[in-house]
Amino acid sequence: MSSSLSILREVFGYEQFRGPQAAIIEHVAQGGDALVLMPTGGGKSLCYQIPAIARQQAGHGITVVVSPLIALMHDQVGALREAGVAAAFLNSTQDWQQTQQVQRQLAQGEITLLYAAPERVVSERFLNLLDDLSARGALALFAIDEAHCVSQWGHDFRPEYRQLALLAERYPGVPRIALTATADALTRADILEGLQLQAARLFVSSFDRPNIRYRVEEKKEPLAQLLRFIEHEHAQDAGIVYCQSRRRVEEMAQALVDAGIQALPYHAGMPAEVRQAHQDRFLREDGIVMVATIAFGMGIDKPDVRFVAHVDMPRNIEGYYQETGRAGRDGLAADAWMIYGLQDVVNQRRMIDEGDASEEFKAVLRGKLDALLALAEATDCRRQRLLSYFGEASEPCGNCDNCLHPPAVWDGTDAARKLLSTIYRVHAASGLTFGMGHLMDIVRGKATDKVRQFGHERLSTFNVGAEYSESQLRAVLRQLLAREAIGVQRIQLDGGRAFDTLTLGTSARELLRGEEQVLLREASASARGKSRSRRGTPAAAAADLGPQAQMRFINLKAWRAEVARKHGLPAYVVFQDTTLAAIAQRNPASLADLSGIPAMGVKRLEAYGEQVLQVCQQTQT
Repeated sequence: MSSSLSILREVFGYEQFRGPQAAIIEHVAQGGDALVLMPTGGGKSLCYQIPAIARQQAGHGITVVVSPLIALMHDQVGALREAGVAAAFLNSTQDWQQTQQVQRQLAQGEITLLYAAPERVVSERFLNLLDDLSARGALALFAIDEAHCVSQWGHDFRPEYRQLALLAERYPGVPRIALTATADALTRADILEGLQLQAARLFVSSFDRPNIRYRVEEKKEPLAQLLRFIEHEHAQDAGIVYCQSRRRVEEMAQALVDAGIQALPYHAGMPAEVRQAHQDRFLREDGIVMVATIAFGMGIDKPDVRFVAHVDMPRNIEGYYQETGRAGRDGLAADAWMIYGLQDVVNQRRMIDEGDASEEFKAVLRGKLDALLALAEATDCRRQRLLSYFGEASEPCGNCDNCLHPPAVWDGTDAARKLLSTIYRVHAASGLTFGMGHLMDIVRGKATDKVRQFGHERLSTFNVGAEYSESQLRAVLRQLLAREAIGVQRIQLDGGRAFDTLTLGTSARELLRGEEQVLLREASASARGKSRSRRGTPAAAAADLGPQAQMRFINLKAWRAEVARKHGLPAYVVFQDTTLAAIAQRNPASLADLSGIPAMGVKRLEAYGEQVLQVCQQTQT
């Protein structure tokens, strides 16, 4: 490990390994296969980058990194080059001459890490390239990033990832490491089988991201709630807002712009060049809010994202964890904020039920959705619930909304039985099914035109739940959907219009008999988180600096922006805010004073040391 530790210090500028990094790196550097589960921001990339350097130094050749996104490849290769590592990529952005140049460098052994997308890796032309390297004993390692994409049970399944099993068959002597931030037990098993890594050593880090505060609210006025959250707590911060549909993305982004917030839309229906331009702005500029579908985000390395907001409920906990994990990669305070409502649950359940998948697959998807709903409805520590889903025991965190503001609980069993009885009686009376609004009107005794049209004011359940608010009944219906006590049926009308109706589900009988209890959190006004001493600002890393150090930090950021512009890189690839804050705090007077600053490796010290000292000196005067 002395060689790997030297690489960590000299190349990457860190003094010690974190968590299981040392064990993983030692195992892989010695030629072992591995599956690594490590949270976003936990240092996964070093787990293959350091073995790649070490194995090349030992004469084993190059490492091929399978990476799913072009933008991610560009940033990672740029960061490695900044650190003095010979890295390259092969992708569709390159012309013939650039591709030939990379291939010449490969043939001459001048590249340590080569990045490529899974589609390219399994192409015949690329495999021929690998065959040539293998014949010369010049293949050191395969690293498969975002490995959850292999699994049909995962939240980002990509069929081409399944084809990567051929790497084991075609190059059996080359070690492989697969890495992901998100995988429950079912997904892990699928990854191991799909990549033929059954004999690989499994490394599972803690899934905890203690710097992220998890908060969930009932959806009432989505735009107003989102604006209040951003304006009160994250003004001028970089953030991501996730929406379920493209139309909602466009509407939300425009509404934020109209409110004076720098917001950009991103979804798969936009022209590729517009998507790329928006992503580049998000990565390179401060304070941009990206409003997106889940088409955006995989592999986003921007460290200073201060919040991730969901205005629509995701499909499962894996997706939620992966998306919220894009906040606070720098280890500083960040928020994961979600609003959800009954319609979210109805929509998600209907999409599952109407899908073309097998019943077995649908049952798994329902279970995953129900687990997310249980997290949203939880009255105990959300972090405990989240970690428990991934098989990790923990204590209450003291930082999520439920820990900070424990919610009151009420018994919704009576309301649940009245709603179920109403669903049964309206169907028995007419053979028809109705939507949730109509059913709640009956229970609450509202004699609307539609209620009178069908004679439902004469039902025995009319007005039996007048004491319950609409918000309370919606909470009960969410729980009934999660328990499969009610189901969703889509009714198609003439003219193409359609709406969702509710039916009795498989577990309704137990509740109607009074054999089960329904306990729910009290509906309350949106809990506004307190501003955290300006920690959620673009200068979050410098929040604790004194006035002079703050000025050095500001000047260092301005210098970094110019360097990044010249190199065509996001600013954080040159230096992260945390590194600049450490420099500003130390106020170095010599190159020796810069030693030991996080991420100040030998190459960066040579390239930027004198300039950094000059910026600090100018600040003094």
